[in-house]
Amino acid sequence: MSVEMYRQRSAVEYRLMVDANTISLQLVAIKAQIQAMLKVHLCLDSPVQSHCGNHRKEVNKEDECEKRKSKNAKYIPTGPTYWNASAFHRSYMEMEENFKIFVYEEGESPIFHYGPMMDIYAIEGHFIQNIEVSHFRTKDPNIAHVYFLPFSVTMINEVVNETDSHVWGPMKRIALDYVNLVAAKYPYWNRSRGGDHFMLACHDKGPEISFNIPDLHKNSIQVLCNANTSEGFNPTKDVSIPEIYLPFGKTDGMIGGAPSSQRSILVFFAGGVHGSIRPVLFKHWENKDKDVQVHQYLPKGVSYYGMIRKSKYCICASGFEVASPRMVEAFYMGCVPVLIKEHYVTPFSDVLTWKSFSVEISVEEIPKLKEILMGISKREYVRMQKRGVQVRRHFEVNSPPKSYDVFHMILYSIWLRRFNIKINGTNES
Repeated sequence: MSVEMYRQRSAVEYRLMVDANTISLQLVAIKAQIQAMLKVHLCLDSPVQSHCGNHRKEVNKEDECEKRKSKNAKYIPTGPTYWNASAFHRSYMEMEENFKIFVYEEGESPIFHYGPMMDIYAIEGHFIQNIEVSHFRTKDPNIAHVYFLPFSVTMINEVVNETDSHVWGPMKRIALDYVNLVAAKYPYWNRSRGGDHFMLACHDKGPEISFNIPDLHKNSIQVLCNANTSEGFNPTKDVSIPEIYLPFGKTDGMIGGAPSSQRSILVFFAGGVHGSIRPVLFKHWENKDKDVQVHQYLPKGVSYYGMIRKSKYCICASGFEVASPRMVEAFYMGCVPVLIKEHYVTPFSDVLTWKSFSVEISVEEIPKLKEILMGISKREYVRMQKRGVQVRRHFEVNSPPKSYDVFHMILYSIWLRRFNIKINGTNES
């Protein structure tokens, strides 16, 4: 099945999920209202102050939820950048109020409960740090929707593979031993054969480590930057996340660029000749056309980010792996991404209509790159550029996290996939 077919099927499944979830949660809300009324009545009539004290705590929790709702309501998704903006907003709000994640406490840093906060794999560290203190985390595994395996593939690589020997056996065993540990100590892994568990990895070797644990690869939710369907990534159960380069651990100075009317360069790319796609790009366009700025190395004194900010379109071509930070850099700086990738599932494509704010061309179309981009009307380009700025919030890293940012979008993608979880032969919802 092609990636496009996966996207179309995912969009249909998403709408069905949202409708079913809304009905279920409405019934839960009615039940909760009745229970709350009974508790208030008991508090008014009962002399037992401890009971009333517990009810006050519940009321305080409800107040906190209402505050979060009010905060989230400041941004309401609209427009063609979303498959179904209103359904997304409604389901997202439900996720904010109800989603519970159990984080296994076993394991010690730096491999567990820790991850890189800078460079291209920074999303691992930021997610682990934020989920540990998030209101989504529950200490009660019995009420959790999903269970997080808090190891960092990047840190496994740095600690175990110090000599850069590329002997992956010890790295794979660490993840396998951890899964065996929690499976022996808790009933949750064996109950679903890992189906309600998830791992998160941005490192290139994330899929390989997962593949070494059959139930993890087959059943668990793999949250990966390298969302490559040719390597076993399954868009129905797995989650594609963006690779985000954070040279200093935060986005300060990275966000913002010239308006569409002040961008003088048609299209830009700079990077090494890696993989099978980039050599084709360089063959046809390196130093061939002033409108198509394709470089292996930028001239001395030329700023990489400066070039992005002056360009209308920015090429995001796969290298050794399908993922690349260029896509997010383009969003951050107001450049329309041009995706040249094979077998890649774009991040958050359950929700986002990528064709409305990006251009996707095949490897075979690389010789016609300029013709394709010049064929896009000025009006359509401006629309795509503005939509890219709109969806940028979904790719931003914030500390602490903000509603609808990349941390919350990752959680939302996992939240959707809980519908696919099977426990004791039945689907859990």
